[in-house]
This record gives sequence, C-alpha cells and structure tokens, in this order.
Amino acid sequence: MKIALMDSGIGLLAAAAAVRRARPDADLVLSSDPDGLPWGPRTAGDITARALDCARAAAAHGPDALIVACNTASVHALPALRAELEPALPVVGTVPAVKPAAAAAAEHGGPVAIWATPATTGSPYQRRLIEQFGNGADITGVPCHGLADAIESGDEDLIDAAVEQAAARTPDGVAAVVLGCTHYELVGTRIREALRGDRPAGPVLHGSAQAVCAQALRRA
Repeated sequence: MKIALMDSGIGLLAAAAAVRRARPDADLVLSSDPDGLPWGPRTAGDITARALDCARAAAAHGPDALIVACNTASVHALPALRAELEPALPVVGTVPAVKPAAAAAAEHGGPVAIWATPATTGSPYQRRLIEQFGNGADITGVPCHGLADAIESGDEDLIDAAVEQAAARTPDGVAAVVLGCTHYELVGTRIREALRGDRPAGPVLHGSAQAVCAQALRRA
C-alpha cells in the first residue's frame, strides 16, 4: 500500500505519523510547497493552483489514496482536487474536529475554541461546520496569526509568541480546543500549557490526524 500526503510544509507530518503507526508497512509519499508556504494568506485561486501542483506530483508516484493534510487546502481546493483525480485516486480532506469537540463540551461543560489560520477562521466552510456539528455549543473561532509560519521555521521563540497571542484571544476556561490547522498538532503540548491556567490537565485538544488516517486507509 502507498499513501500520499500533501501540504504546503511540515503540517502533513502529524497525519504521516498516524499512517505510519496504523500501517508500518505502507509506503509514504510526501508532497509539499516550500517555496509557496504558508498557503493560509493566499487567495483561494492561488491555493487551489498550488494544491493541484502538489497533488499531481504525488499522484505521479501511483499512491492508493491522497491525504490533503492541510485545512486551508481542504477548505479551498478539495472540489478541484477531487474533480481531477477521483475516482482513480481517492482524495481525503482534513476537516476540523468540531463534532467531537462539541460533544466533549456538552459532556464536561465549558466553551469550545477553534484555533485556525485567519483564512480558515473567516471562511463560510468553518461557519457551516459549526452550524452542522456544533450541537449548540459555545464556539469561538480564534485566528492564529503567524503560528503555522513559526512552526515551519522551527524558531522556538516565534512559536511561543504566536501561541501566547492566540491564547490571549481564547475565551477563559475552554473545555476543548479544535486544532484547525495541521501544523498545530505538532505543538499541541505548548498549546495545552498556554491554556491550562489553574487546571491540572488543561483543555482537551482535538486534532484531525487520526480520523484522516483512518478514512484514507478505508478508501485505499
């Protein structure tokens, strides 16, 4: 089995690790756009064009499924990717884990925050997810300016500063945080620490890597 993953940069690593844990025998194809990252601030048309380039490069290796391991690309480019590649190549998008986060908030109480790039936070796509799966929970979108860039750079100080800025825009006492950008799963411990406050464990973080991996393996 061969699974391809695409993203502008290293955000695909969380999903790649999930695939590796689930199927150690699978070959992985990683396709990224280091000259164009991050995709978040770009126009929808530019994001789609760059995502198609990454997808075509991955498809040339003959994978059994393609994971679009990027929330921004999934928001803006998924229809175009599926129109070009399916049914020959199953394309699996990344959807912010709003549904499980809302369920957790209903069970334990407290608001929910969705940390995402500014492009995703302000998108009709995210609003539809909240309307469809929010289950009446108190959900706040938190645009995380510069966080994906900081993670991509590997600069510890930039990462800490971007996390702290997003934490300052997050409602107090959130029960759950949806990590609406695949990059953020790589610094989940820092995010939880920044939001913990007086609580021993801090909020529950909801990423997408496990669900995306499972869907890709089913479709492959």
